[in-house]
Amino acid sequence: MKESEYLRFDAVALADLIRRKEVTAQEVCEAAIERAAVANPGLNTICQPQFSEAFKQSVPADAPLGGVPFLLKDLCQEQAGFACTSGSRALRDNVPGQDSEYVRRSRKGGLVFLGRTATPEFGLKAVTESALWGPTRNPWNTDLTPGGSSGGSGAAVAAGIVPMAGANDGGGSIRIPAAYCGLFGLKPSRGRISAGPHESEHWLGASSDHVVTRTVRDSAAMLDVLAGPASGDPFSIPPPVGRYTDLMQEMPRPLKVGLFTASPYDTEVDQACIEGVESTAHLLESLGHQVEIAKPEFDGRALAKCYLGLYFGEVSALMAKARTDFGARDADFELETRLLGMLGKTLPLPEYVRLTQRWNEFSRALGLFFESYDLYLCPTTGRMPARIGELETPAHLRLASRLMLLLKAGRLVHKSGQVDELAMENLARTPFTQLANLTGTPAMSVPLYWTGEGLPVGVQFGAPHGDEATLLQLAAQLEEANPWFAHYERTERHYGYGL
Repeated sequence: MKESEYLRFDAVALADLIRRKEVTAQEVCEAAIERAAVANPGLNTICQPQFSEAFKQSVPADAPLGGVPFLLKDLCQEQAGFACTSGSRALRDNVPGQDSEYVRRSRKGGLVFLGRTATPEFGLKAVTESALWGPTRNPWNTDLTPGGSSGGSGAAVAAGIVPMAGANDGGGSIRIPAAYCGLFGLKPSRGRISAGPHESEHWLGASSDHVVTRTVRDSAAMLDVLAGPASGDPFSIPPPVGRYTDLMQEMPRPLKVGLFTASPYDTEVDQACIEGVESTAHLLESLGHQVEIAKPEFDGRALAKCYLGLYFGEVSALMAKARTDFGARDADFELETRLLGMLGKTLPLPEYVRLTQRWNEFSRALGLFFESYDLYLCPTTGRMPARIGELETPAHLRLASRLMLLLKAGRLVHKSGQVDELAMENLARTPFTQLANLTGTPAMSVPLYWTGEGLPVGVQFGAPHGDEATLLQLAAQLEEANPWFAHYERTERHYGYGL
């Protein structure tokens, strides 16, 4: 299979070609590796290639995605015998002894692993730039970030290295790269995909695994492969009434959609992000859906603070594990990570519990909203992609951070109110995604708008807990009405350069 042929097909189509013996799985794998050799050097998407191992991987005969090349994200998607670094020098020696449920099911689904994609340290940033792996670049404009934390996966799929790649989302990390890379990205409901056996839930249930894809049907097919509880999971949610690949082909009922474009945190929103939502609203109305200006009523700044409290706790716990299990030293962690870890260690336990208890407020507010509306529509991100290195901490703030660490000033920072400022600074570019994480509800970013400069802009839809089917049905309808696959020809021709 030639590289040019390979780029024309999504995962479902590639699996069908292999199933009908029009091509072999090895030929498809060779084409993917050839594509990686061309595109990856300038993008830095694949941090740990497994090309030679890919040819040795056996594919189950009845696998729905048998022979399709795939990249795992180097965060949480543990693969037996291969390092899972989480983008951190502290975890370079973290080699799991068994597959995660995600990897086990992906393997059973017939996917062929070509390697692992880059992520920022511990997945903590909306850009994919780490001290361990360096910056990953956006195929649409290599001066820009592909987003994070699944930016390596987003860039790989947008550049055509693989038709879909592993991703996870604890605060927007599927949807943000999808928006910046012109892809479809669905964050499933809490409990839809097992986090086992290494964890009961990722980030207290705020984070979910799935994929970023070029087509809606690939996302649906992968959800069929991954969905369902595993033995020992803390709970399970009702399964869909059928396969997602079948459900998504049904026409959605006329939907009532609440639209908002103002940031929940009262931060600035770029005009392109607003225009993407407005153009999508017109498209929805032309398809027979009802759109009204409406938004869930909740305290946005409280949500930001609760979300950052989760950051503090998770980072400090992960750093402690890295020290205990792998002998990590302070120098093995990036400066910003060390600061977050200190704030986690000094956050009083009752305050941490109180912050997590407040998630209920946001769930109730969203539940009340869904009594009147089927979905919400808003920007996926508040800002267009940052330039590579733009969000690096300035020198004077790095000096201040080192001083705080030296003085062990965590408790003082908490008492000073600077945490509120930190929350706004960290989330100002991506204020629309955290609501779905803390409430455990499904949400998707759909690539329906491109700027005059040729950059993709994602729009976000959110649904009640467990209702991925409606999201996929609507996404398929929108994909048919406003196809986006042809846009990828630009990244295919230029491999991300000179756009």
